[in-house]
Amino acid sequence: MKAYTILLTVALACSALTAGAQGLKIGYTNAEYILSQLPEAKQIESELKTHQDQLGAQLQSKQEELQRKLEYFQKTADTMTEVVRNDAQRELQTMQTNIQKFAAEADKSIKNKQLQLLSPVYEKIETNIKTVAEENGFSHVFTNSVLLYTSDENDISDLVLAKMGVSVDQ
Repeated sequence: MKAYTILLTVALACSALTAGAQGLKIGYTNAEYILSQLPEAKQIESELKTHQDQLGAQLQSKQEELQRKLEYFQKTADTMTEVVRNDAQRELQTMQTNIQKFAAEADKSIKNKQLQLLSPVYEKIETNIKTVAEENGFSHVFTNSVLLYTSDENDISDLVLAKMGVSVDQ
């Protein structure tokens, strides 16, 4: 991280030297802040929560079924024949494996849903960042997560929100 910071500082210094008479105007923004202010953010959050809750309920149901069968097996294993006991153990192992697979697929599904919902919004944010930068003469715009220091006057997040038609109460 330290090497990256030094590299970034050197790159900015080189940009400043090459910009020369053109002037260097650097801004920064926070895409997560912009996203949080957008009206569609609540809808996206709601859709993700609904999807996550549905998958969570299915997973819980599968786990409860496994637990019931395991308890039954533990109570009756002594009275089972060896063949029946082995079949029951295989069934429990298969159920456990299927639950693990379902949990992994559910995580993947949640991530895919998040990507599906957020990609168009981030594209919209990126387009508006570029527009604001061009309209306001910024030669460079960074994300605030990389900056070590800057003054608040270089933050263009609220300008981007205004360009997107979102008013922010300060």
